[in-house]
Amino acid sequence: MTKTTSSLIIVSKQFTHYCSQDPTVLLLEAFYGGSHKQLVDLLKENIPGCAVVTLPAKKWHWRARTAALHFSQTTPTCPSYRVLFSSSVLNLCELVALRPDLARLKKVLYFHENQLVYPVRKDQARDFQYGYNQVLSCLVADVVVFNSIFNMDSFLSSISSFMNKIPDHRPRDLDLLIRPKCMVLYYPVHFPDVSRSVCASPCQRVRDEDFKVVFHKNAVPVGASTRQQEDPYQATCEPGSVVDSEEQTKPLHIVWPHRWEHDKNPELFFSTLIKLKERRLDFQLSVLGETFTDPPDVFLEARRLLDRHVLHWGFLPSRHDYLSVLSQADVVVSTAKHEFFGVAMLEAVHCGCYPLCPKALVYPEIFPAEYLYATPEQLCKRLQTLCRRPDIARRHVVKVDTTCFSWTTLKERFETLLAAPECTTEGPVH
Repeated sequence: MTKTTSSLIIVSKQFTHYCSQDPTVLLLEAFYGGSHKQLVDLLKENIPGCAVVTLPAKKWHWRARTAALHFSQTTPTCPSYRVLFSSSVLNLCELVALRPDLARLKKVLYFHENQLVYPVRKDQARDFQYGYNQVLSCLVADVVVFNSIFNMDSFLSSISSFMNKIPDHRPRDLDLLIRPKCMVLYYPVHFPDVSRSVCASPCQRVRDEDFKVVFHKNAVPVGASTRQQEDPYQATCEPGSVVDSEEQTKPLHIVWPHRWEHDKNPELFFSTLIKLKERRLDFQLSVLGETFTDPPDVFLEARRLLDRHVLHWGFLPSRHDYLSVLSQADVVVSTAKHEFFGVAMLEAVHCGCYPLCPKALVYPEIFPAEYLYATPEQLCKRLQTLCRRPDIARRHVVKVDTTCFSWTTLKERFETLLAAPECTTEGPVH
């Protein structure tokens, strides 16, 4: 028996079990990693009647090209299905053509990102097929969901110019066909229950369903615990009247919790920190985030140049460890050239980090203007100030209400989205 055949049997056995429970929702994820994995797991665990088929988060270009064929062969039929939910990595058009039984379901397409405005080093290098696949998927979907207004607007407004790349016989008005199906439903972050306790030795307690941990946190201000009890999802760091000398002099802890890929612009981040080092400013550094491909060369060089400042370097697979680092950090920085939501930034803010984000992409939709920088020089100047006065970040009340993006707030809307449509005696289910 081949390895492939064996894996198909395992999948089939899983779905035989699922079908005996009459699942109504089929969750397909062609890139089961990062925020894609978090969303699928969250839906599976909290919405009854979900069955799941996934592919590992590797080589997303090939997942976008071939996942539909793979799923068409490995997803067993199940008569109780009413809803199909997938991310836009999957070519939904190809899948429903190959599997007419799935074409009859209510088809929900979720956009974590869109390929029409995804940054590439040169526009000539942009592979037309990826964006084209997403447009076709929207045309066959019943509901098209975006994780932010920026994501939706940038996609719809780019369809016409994107299709103009076709040399002749160009389709027209596709945005008018797709727009009525579209909605914005923010990515649901399953924030941990974070409480900051005020005691003789300042500490923070992070509680999640899977762990309990107590660890030290820099400069927890007087009054923070009271606010946390009132609003457990609001990032808390209220001004206090007392900050001891150790907390004033302890170096600023900067965290960068993003994927190690060029679209997150690590070059800008590291060049900024090297400038701070050259100006003899002290800081501590944690560089986290997953690596799905070979990381850019800048990471190796930055590790060498910034070695004295490094506290943590590399992906932390334990959520316990990851949240622990976020909660000990003072400032979280994004230098992204590509961001349609930003789970890592919101998780860091929820854990008490002061955010610094580009004045572009999705960030103005989520973060107040005081946390946005317009140029690399502004980013460097802001970090320079915080390195000299780390207590500013530690005592600041972050003005981002993370409840808007919590699973608790958004759960009902996702339940409605994945609710089985009314069955009809004739024709397809819509």
